[in-house]
Order: sequence, then structure tokens, then C-alpha cells
Amino acid sequence: MLYKTILIDDEPLAISRLNRLLGQYPEVFDCIDTATNGQEGLEKIERLKPDLIFLDIEMPLLNGFEMLENLAFKPRVIFCTAYDQYAIQAFEENSIDYLLKPVEKERLAKTVEKLKGLGKPQDHQLNNQMLQELLAQIKPKEELHSLAVKQGEKILFVKLNEVCFFHAEDKYVFLNTQEGKQYLTNHTITSLAEKLPDIFVQISRSAIVNKTCISSLEKGFKGKFHLQMTDAKHSQLESGSSFGQNLKDLVEW
Repeated sequence: MLYKTILIDDEPLAISRLNRLLGQYPEVFDCIDTATNGQEGLEKIERLKPDLIFLDIEMPLLNGFEMLENLAFKPRVIFCTAYDQYAIQAFEENSIDYLLKPVEKERLAKTVEKLKGLGKPQDHQLNNQMLQELLAQIKPKEELHSLAVKQGEKILFVKLNEVCFFHAEDKYVFLNTQEGKQYLTNHTITSLAEKLPDIFVQISRSAIVNKTCISSLEKGFKGKFHLQMTDAKHSQLESGSSFGQNLKDLVEW
């Protein structure tokens, strides 16, 4: 099986080394192009539709994770990563191959054997949900310290220690301060849950609260909790039944 292949890495030396190593397997790899950042990689994948990409993670414009999240066409992925052992185990357990930088000839030989046993590339495109779950496990957590919100023609920066809770209504997510002010944000609840520090806890699909702003907890039905908040409006929130454990953990907090 000959794989049409694109190499995506912002380090020219890494691309050169990998290209040289892949050249030892002309019956397996047909290197049709390279890209030096995630945006360029995204464009070339959609246009050239390769069977396989070798993908770095830390790159300018779009990193490897962001590029994958935006792909419509999904080729087989082999990561070239400098991540730690925990991340490597996550790749391995999810049947996505990896190469630890700098790529070694002996390790690449194992990758080649794995590829030879997989059959047609189009029969083994990555399951998107499985990929997203894997990326969530190993993606570096970029903690926020403040959030930019728009008020009229001004951009305000709200410090996280001033935030009482976030809540979603329809397609919009609002930031609520301890003073009782409310601002529309450009974030989703999911993206906030990934980036916010541990002082925040998600209590439902539509709400995240600052632990220090919970005045009281009261058990409800079917694993739900009722929260009284300390903001100026004395807001009351209800947890989702599937998020009950997050609140039970607060007893130990």
C-alpha cells in the first residue's frame, strides 16, 4: 500500500530528517508535499487529500490540535511529538501512532510495519469523536487569568477572581461578576471548561461556577444540587445530574 503523504512541521531540519528516513520506504510513502505551520497544512490537506500526514503539535498560526479540529477531510495521522510518556501512552492506547522527536530509524520501522497491516487508508480514517477525546486528554491546558468582553465600543478585561459564574442561554455564554454585572463572551462552555483554572467547576452543560462564590449547596432530586451564589444578585443555579460528582468533591475541597 502506497500512502500519499504530507509532512507538517515548523522545523525545516525535522522535515528534512523525516523526508530522508521515509525515502528508505519508497513502496510505502509517496511524499507529495510539506507544510511549515498548521494553516498551511490545513489548506494542503483539503486540496491534496493525502492518505497520511506526519504532524508536529507545536506550530505557529494553528497548532496540530487546532488544525485537526478544523479538517473536513481526515487522513490517517502519525504525530511527531516531544510529549511526555503519559501522552505517548494515550496515543498508543487509542491506536494512533506517534514518533518521538528526534525520529529514529528503528522506531520508524515499527510504524511502517503497523501501516502495512492496516489495509486501505480510506477504510481507516480516524473516528472524529475518538480523536477529540484523545486530544482533550493530552492537550496542554492554557489557563486564563482574565477574559476580554465587549461593552459598547470598549473592550474590557475582567479578572477571573471577579467572576462568580458563567452560564449559557441559547447559543450565547454570559460572564457574571460578583458585583452582579453581566457580559456577553465569545467563549463556549466547553472551551472555558478546558482553560479555566481549578478554582472553577462545571456544574451542568450550561454553567461553570467559581467555587469561592458558592454560598450553600442543597441536594435535589436525581443527583442534582441547588446552589446559592454570593454575587450581588444572590443568583440561584441548579446542577445537571451528570455533574453531581463535581459538586460532591467540593465537600473535600
